[in-house]
Amino acid sequence: MEHLISQLGSIVIYLITHFGYSGVFVAMVLESACIPLPSEVTLPFAGYLVYTGEFLFWEITLVAALANVIGGLLAYFIGKYGGRAVILKYGKYFFINEYKLGKTEAYFDKYGEITVFLGRLLPVIRTFISLPAGIARMNVFKMSLYTFLGSLPWCALLIWAGQKLGENWQRLEPFFQSFHVILGAGLIILILFILYAYIQSKTKKNRR
Repeated sequence: MEHLISQLGSIVIYLITHFGYSGVFVAMVLESACIPLPSEVTLPFAGYLVYTGEFLFWEITLVAALANVIGGLLAYFIGKYGGRAVILKYGKYFFINEYKLGKTEAYFDKYGEITVFLGRLLPVIRTFISLPAGIARMNVFKMSLYTFLGSLPWCALLIWAGQKLGENWQRLEPFFQSFHVILGAGLIILILFILYAYIQSKTKKNRR
């Protein structure tokens, strides 16, 4: 996983080095649209370019946050118009049915704002949070607003950190890489547990 993150980070640096503000915009749109280009590389490197005078702090912060909204909308509409049908068709293999999906929709209807806001402040989760919001058909204007409000402090903080670290901006990478490995391992364990529970339930049904 560390090697993959490193490769993705190289793509990010290439985009920003060659396309400037537009490179940051594209990288952040893709990250927010469920394509895991790490903002933990994009933003500190952008901060380094603030340090060198190539970028302005608030301009690049707003570009990054608005890009997250655009990418979030792409993921949202994919979830709204495609994800629900897929889940209803294949969700039974993971103990998800229409009733449970309805509960998820009710949850996002009631707590979607805080869920999206906090999700945008968490590594990895922030990349995918708009997809379930779309599947749950959360109000699109609220989703966009809270995506922006959650993305703005995240972007500002990491750009500021990159600016302060200057040429040493890459010191932030090991911290986030460790977090990604831990979260990735947790997701793998969760998937294995779901598969195990599914196999066990099938085995019990066959014995009956």
